Amino acid sequence: MPGRIIQALHHAGTRNPVIVLDEIDKVGSDFRGDPQAALLEVLDPEQNNTFRDHYLNVPFDLSRVMFLCTANQLEGIPSALRDRMEIIRLPGYTMQEKLAIAKRYLVKKRIADNGLAETDIEISDAALEAIILNYTREAGVRELERQIGTVCRKFARKKAEGQEPPFKATAEDLQDLLGPAIFLDEEVTDELLPGMAYGLAWTRAGGEVLTIETAAVSGKGKVLLTGSLGDVMKESAQAAISYLRSNADTFGLESNFDEKTDIHVHVPDGATPKDGPSAGVTLTTALLSALKDAAVRSDLCMTGEIDIKGRVLPVGGIKEKLLGAMARGLKKAVIPWQNQKDLVDIPQDLRDQLDIIPVRNYSQIYDIAFSDEAKKARKKTRAKSTRPRKAKAADKAETAEGTGAEA
Repeated sequence: MPGRIIQALHHAGTRNPVIVLDEIDKVGSDFRGDPQAALLEVLDPEQNNTFRDHYLNVPFDLSRVMFLCTANQLEGIPSALRDRMEIIRLPGYTMQEKLAIAKRYLVKKRIADNGLAETDIEISDAALEAIILNYTREAGVRELERQIGTVCRKFARKKAEGQEPPFKATAEDLQDLLGPAIFLDEEVTDELLPGMAYGLAWTRAGGEVLTIETAAVSGKGKVLLTGSLGDVMKESAQAAISYLRSNADTFGLESNFDEKTDIHVHVPDGATPKDGPSAGVTLTTALLSALKDAAVRSDLCMTGEIDIKGRVLPVGGIKEKLLGAMARGLKKAVIPWQNQKDLVDIPQDLRDQLDIIPVRNYSQIYDIAFSDEAKKARKKTRAKSTRPRKAKAADKAETAEGTGAEA
């Protein structure tokens, strides 16, 4: 029989169809050959005008066929094959988009699948938002559809047991219908402790707010990084420390703080790997807050890469990050000035809910994040005892003798 490509053309009945190659990154090779190697000729418009099928053994023109390939990750596709494609990146759905899809399609579909009428069930918008935020964390809507189906089945059972519809599901009813929430965000507090700052992160499920924590204690200049941080994020922390060292006088820090202070940087949810340069400005702010023992504004979040000269460089995922900040109820967000072009992807009504501040240099973030009193603050250092060790040892011996303790 002819190969799959020629069979698809025969089935379509035309020489210029659209052929979709789904999940092309999961194609595997075995003793029969590597399908991805065969696709090099099929997908190249300079070569596929004389495509030769091994069964027909005559050249066939595929240049008029439009091939669409889908993949979850580009890393699984050979570079030679990627070079023959025009890559279009599709971000995951935002919470607003998921809510609209659920209201228009998913709820109606699941109600019909469970033998109910549309008038039998009403799921409030607040309940759908709670399902999206607390029970599903995904780029698509498959798990959201399953959870909506679970709610519909619970009501279908009530109807079968003799209860009269209509039934209504609110956000408060979800614990009884779906059980305890699977995902819980950290609550945004009214005040942050010194050494803490809110950053923005991109995930496959959308934007999230990360709390970056730092601590500065007396020591010998060691830097400890925890929280499953990747290499790029660790380098961002090093760049932040170098920038603060070179501008210690500007920020009211001791010039040699790096020599007598141990710094610990931690990002909670340590089981989840985290990487990327976009936490650079947040790391700098959290470090500065710990070194000055001064709190950062609690309604502010930020994203952006920082270099050792303090310039704020552009990052990706701005749309998802800002929508995540809105979902958490934050009021201000700092972004790199070069990312202003990404704001066109956010509807104006959503942009009005957040004060978005583009910046070029970290000094601008410093003016926004810290109050005037915080800028004047200087970390208090404990005075070290100048008594010789022998005197301290004698004091301990006297104490032990007076209390009857055995040495």
